[in-house]
Amino acid sequence: MAKEIIGHGTWYDKMAARIIERERKLGRSLDLIRTEMGIGASGFPHIGSFADGARAYAVTLALREQGYKSELIAFSDDKDGLRKVPAGLPSWLEKYLGYPVTDIPDPFKCHESYGRHMSSLLLDAYDKCGIEYKFMSGKEVYESGLLKKEIETILANAKKVGEIVKEEVGQEKYVEVLPYFPVCENCGRIYTTKAYEFLPKEHKVLYKCEGMEVKGKWLEGCGYEGEADYTKGEGKLSWKGEFAARWKALDIRFEAYGKDIADSVRVNDRICQEILNFPPPMHARYEMFLDKSGRKISKSLGNVFSPQVWFRYGSPQSLLLLTLKRFIGTRTLDVTDIPQYMNELDELEDIYFGKKQIRDPKEKAKLTGLYKYVWLLTPPKKPSIHVPYNLLTYLAKVAPEGKERDYIIQKLREYGYLAKNQKPDSNLLKRIDYALNWVKDYAEEIKETAIELSEKEEKAVKELIKLLEKEETAEKIQNAIFQIARKHEIKPPNFFKTLYTILLGAPKGPRLGPYIVTMGKENVTKTLKKAIEETTNKSEK
Repeated sequence: MAKEIIGHGTWYDKMAARIIERERKLGRSLDLIRTEMGIGASGFPHIGSFADGARAYAVTLALREQGYKSELIAFSDDKDGLRKVPAGLPSWLEKYLGYPVTDIPDPFKCHESYGRHMSSLLLDAYDKCGIEYKFMSGKEVYESGLLKKEIETILANAKKVGEIVKEEVGQEKYVEVLPYFPVCENCGRIYTTKAYEFLPKEHKVLYKCEGMEVKGKWLEGCGYEGEADYTKGEGKLSWKGEFAARWKALDIRFEAYGKDIADSVRVNDRICQEILNFPPPMHARYEMFLDKSGRKISKSLGNVFSPQVWFRYGSPQSLLLLTLKRFIGTRTLDVTDIPQYMNELDELEDIYFGKKQIRDPKEKAKLTGLYKYVWLLTPPKKPSIHVPYNLLTYLAKVAPEGKERDYIIQKLREYGYLAKNQKPDSNLLKRIDYALNWVKDYAEEIKETAIELSEKEEKAVKELIKLLEKEETAEKIQNAIFQIARKHEIKPPNFFKTLYTILLGAPKGPRLGPYIVTMGKENVTKTLKKAIEETTNKSEK
């Protein structure tokens, strides 16, 4: 018997069902199921940061689809101290190392603080995608006393917290000091302080500003001894305890996390359960996005690939597709992958509207469900006009300056993507703009489409590659393609279709001779060789 399809058939629907089942077993109220994402405020947000919230919101939507009220909390860690100046930012920020990021001036001079500027970039990306959230500033949460009870319970059980940390990660630090960082009243730093005594009746901790090693660099303390009132936001919990306090105070039922903070989550789960007597939220662990060199995309490393960069070349839905199509496993990523996701979005749309058939009901449900979530469960009522990204970038490249849009639209009519007097829809106009931006910044980039060649086609493509090594003119290349097709007993229209599919991801397009010359024979040759290589690899399996 086939397994029942849950909700829209995606991972997010299954996760929502698991959360509901767990909450029922725990006997907790299902009146409001809160999910949470953390917003780092110490550097530029990247695609991985965006993915955290996008996935949490998809779970929120799935919970709503199953009949429950749910909301996403976007918690900004803007009480954290600055540990390192991210690449590309002014060197004068060095003097603010160790300061809470909301106590640091905004180097761009458009927000009240450095931390608020960095938070706003990620929130802007969520707004562009239509993701709904309830924003909470760590600074404001601490100052309001919202975490007061949880802080008191953690500080009253500091020794046990220290033992949990030691057992889980081998760190002995919190056996000796309180898991709380006061902001030094004298020098303004947060990580240089050491809290050594808890005064519950006064709602304070005593501390000394001794200094601390942060990211391999010693931050000198000023030697000041003082007291901090934890009900007024004069400090913050260490990460080894803050998650747990947030989870209980805000009644969080689901939070995903990256494998880079797995240790902190494990420690906080135990503190939540054993110290705060609150079942920690259900988790899902995801892995990182890597750049093409294999390094983790990171704000501190300076290899940041931000959502704002994506929006220059691709739609919000294509970014949501990237982040929602797969939850587990690392993925390499850079800007040149955007066209692939724009084209893949078209393919999903074809499946959703029945233009492309998927026989397996489970697979069809998963793919149509993914398309719905990419549109945050409000998909368009009719399909858009699909034009392969590579074709748009080609046309953008050869369009006369100042008349790019009109030229591209006219050519799309000639190629049959638009009817004679049909006007492009708003979606297509946006795509034209993405392509124009792409050509300005990445004129030489060309992406291939995977295709399996027949034996005759493979020989014909190999001959075309040899011809491109010596032939220069567009017209001779165009005529040679006809001759090569006939020589290998392939109907010329079919051979052209094969070449268009490899180079443009579409069965038709501009005259191939001029296209090949414009895109660069080396680029085209490399793409054709890749198609042969993929065919060989498939045949060997």
